[in-house]
Amino acid sequence: WMMWNWLVSSLACGASLMLYDGSPTHPSAQGLWQWAGEQGITHFGTSPKFLAVCDKEGVTPSTYGLDALRCVLSTGSPLSQEGFDYVYRAVKTDVCLASISGGTDIISCFVLGNPILPVYAGQIQCAGLGMAATVWREDGTPAEVDERGELVCTRPFPSMPVGFWHDEDGSKYH
Repeated sequence: WMMWNWLVSSLACGASLMLYDGSPTHPSAQGLWQWAGEQGITHFGTSPKFLAVCDKEGVTPSTYGLDALRCVLSTGSPLSQEGFDYVYRAVKTDVCLASISGGTDIISCFVLGNPILPVYAGQIQCAGLGMAATVWREDGTPAEVDERGELVCTRPFPSMPVGFWHDEDGSKYH
């Protein structure tokens, strides 16, 4: 899984890692936030679904002393405008919130956050370094801004896989 590579890279940079294995809402949705405050976590990775559950249950993470928290990374699906609103209302007003999208096959992010760019609710900030990421319509033509479509990387990039499983002739890959 691609997270192994990310975690090893983090250790190589001198970071300490705090990992949780299990349901993030057991025994309650407050547990991970409390733990983050107690441990002085600076970067908190989560999912839009977890943030939505916390919002629905009225969890107020800011009450757990998140002074060290600098960045919340959300992935797995796009983070809605409501998710952004929840983080800035209930987690921390001055945190860098990054909705990111990438994947196992590329060991990277096509699009991600950037701490020196402004954050807009419901939007991903920029393409990752070396990624010619764009959105295409179903007919294979580039989509307009704010038009829905498929995320496509149109040029080679540093962490490209050499192929896809069960794609013997390379047709899916190409």
